[in-house]
Amino acid sequence: MLMTILWIISLLVISIIVYIVTGRLIGTKLNMIKRMVAVILSVAITSSVYWYAYLRFTNFPSTAGQEESAFFTTAVWIASMLLITMLIQLVLELFDAGHLRSNLQNEQAKQNMFVKLISRWRMQRRLASVLRIAVKHGIGQAIGFRRTSEGERSFARSFRMMLEESDGLFIKFGQMLSTRKDILSEALIEELSQLQENVKPMTNQQIETRLQAAYGKNWQQKFTKFNMEPLASGSIGQVHEALLFENHEKVVVKVLRPDITELLKNDLDILINFAAWLNEESLWAENLGFLDLATSFANNMREEINFDIELRNMEQISNALKQVDSNVQIPKVYPEVSDSTILVMDYVDGVKITEAKDVLAVRGRSQQDVLAELFTSFLHQVLVAGVFHGDPHPGNIHVLKETGQVAMLDFGAVGRIGAKEQRGLTLLFIGYHRRDPKVFIEAIRHLVEDEKHLSDKSFEQDIEQLLARLTYLDHVSTTELVQSIFTIIQNHHMKLFPMVSVAMRALIILEGTIKSVSRDFDAFAYASKFAGSQITMKNVKAKAEEFKKTLQEEVVMMLPVLRDLPRRLDHFTRNLEKGEVKVAMDFTSNTANKAFMTKWLSQFMLLLVGITFGGLSVAILAIAQFMSGTITIYLNTAAFIGLFLSLIILVRLSLQVIRESKRIQK
Repeated sequence: MLMTILWIISLLVISIIVYIVTGRLIGTKLNMIKRMVAVILSVAITSSVYWYAYLRFTNFPSTAGQEESAFFTTAVWIASMLLITMLIQLVLELFDAGHLRSNLQNEQAKQNMFVKLISRWRMQRRLASVLRIAVKHGIGQAIGFRRTSEGERSFARSFRMMLEESDGLFIKFGQMLSTRKDILSEALIEELSQLQENVKPMTNQQIETRLQAAYGKNWQQKFTKFNMEPLASGSIGQVHEALLFENHEKVVVKVLRPDITELLKNDLDILINFAAWLNEESLWAENLGFLDLATSFANNMREEINFDIELRNMEQISNALKQVDSNVQIPKVYPEVSDSTILVMDYVDGVKITEAKDVLAVRGRSQQDVLAELFTSFLHQVLVAGVFHGDPHPGNIHVLKETGQVAMLDFGAVGRIGAKEQRGLTLLFIGYHRRDPKVFIEAIRHLVEDEKHLSDKSFEQDIEQLLARLTYLDHVSTTELVQSIFTIIQNHHMKLFPMVSVAMRALIILEGTIKSVSRDFDAFAYASKFAGSQITMKNVKAKAEEFKKTLQEEVVMMLPVLRDLPRRLDHFTRNLEKGEVKVAMDFTSNTANKAFMTKWLSQFMLLLVGITFGGLSVAILAIAQFMSGTITIYLNTAAFIGLFLSLIILVRLSLQVIRESKRIQK
């Protein structure tokens, strides 16, 4: 019994030493749990082999030779334990998805060990729960039958039920996926569209705690009146009516939910882990870019819970619309009483655009004019300003009771699009308007990530068929056209840039909003007309004036160089006459090239050292076979030490290669 206890204590001490030493030797970036698993596996394997191969045949040593032999075998056992631990850690780091997870885990690394362990335990328990729910609803089996229509519906139903039961941000993630008609099947879109959130309003105590955190204990001094009953409640926050203390202006106060940050720390990381698991298990998920979708969703959610970003979004779009004298209103924000958790803005006294018929009649405004203003404003945001409202559903589009003007609300979801994508969308509208497949294809060239399939004859044929199918129709649904483009792009193994998908999704949502007011409004005709106005002679002249101005500025900046040119030319001519002209081609003069060469040369030298140690050690082992006596033990010990050092060098080199490949993938 005593011997058993001593053995257990000895193994624990050795395990702790192995844990510390291997961490120092190879500098692994694995978390504590995975390192402990590697040590436990290594100790179990090597101890079992050591007992089976040596200890069970050996009594305690009584002679000097036996003592030396016991010392040697023990050293080999411990060294083997170290090596196997490092090899297991190498394999774990090879398949570690830590580089795919969010920055929230990097913040958790700064916490103390106790908090990290509790947080890690909770996350693992929640992840296990999500995976259990996925297995329960047969996600794995359903994926296997995705190629048939029945299999597609089965998977869609299982996936929706899994997200619904997982609750939290998984439901919101499913709602986001339901808008991705460009990459998901109709069955998935239909199922995911059924996801609904049931959000309970915050308690008065929670609201007051938020206000105290933002303004201090005397937060009432900021407001003459604050209505604790919310005007609306969502998963991110809720809005309240209030009067400012200084000027008694009527405002709405958007308050961030107190538990949303903690929810993000848990559920977003779990969602990333789940997406990584699904990516590994399913070729469908990998081809779909499921992990990228989850990562993009996580990044967007982190932006949505920072009201400083929403405030900046509102300022950007408001300033962009001022440049074209748009009649669409954006609520004024109050930065002085807003922060990342509280957003104060003008109170919009209006009604949803779908319920504004009477208001427009009283103000003498026609529905067609108002809808045209709204749609033109959105097109200007997308095609000119490059920053646009990402979710223009009826709840976010109101008509002011006092003036009959349109107001856009809730800028938590905002898209940003670059000049190349703007040109692509502009050409898309123009290409359709002209029924020109070449312009249409050129437009898509600006909108997709991989354009190698654009030259395929079958792709051009599909575009021509699409244009022919929609020719001579009085009204063309934007939704139908965009969905057809999505299908063609998907069939030809291409993928739209993420923000292009967001812009098209927003366009479809806005058309749905407009159609709910007037079925006669031809959104695509307005879009084609607006796109055409972007390339009129007026714009060409404006571009010419801009080019002329830029050229003048560049010439002014070049004047000092032009003045110095004669002196430089004379100096060059003198050196040429003397034969002193030299051409320097120094690859290492570039810092990046020098760093690249140094890194790979040092790794190559380490590789040579490792191979040399290994070769010499094998040679010493071979020599030891022809000798006898105590010297054999010393030669074997030296050989195994050499092999040990060789393997350490090779493991470290392998880790560097793995980390470099992961860094490139980020």
